[in-house]
Amino acid sequence: MNAKHTGFSAIELDRIIEMAWEDRTTFDAIKFQFNLSEADVKALMKKELKFSSYKLWRKRVESCSTKHAAKRPAEIDRFKCSRQRGISNNKISKRR
Repeated sequence: MNAKHTGFSAIELDRIIEMAWEDRTTFDAIKFQFNLSEADVKALMKKELKFSSYKLWRKRVESCSTKHAAKRPAEIDRFKCSRQRGISNNKISKRR
């Protein structure tokens, strides 16, 4: 991972990891929000997760067509789930 990407706060790291685990969130969305490439996200996940969790995540990402914008079906044209309210400042509004 590049040295410029190591200065994330704990909240930002949690959000990046959460976005990486979400099937519908593409690597492009993480790049847009945090300026991390796919390789940077993989390096961050390897550093921050237990090795067994990292292996599970990598296996899941490899088989998940929605993580890469080029592989996504055309009808999926957004970064977030339709049931999710708004995202502002990396805080997801709770469903009420």
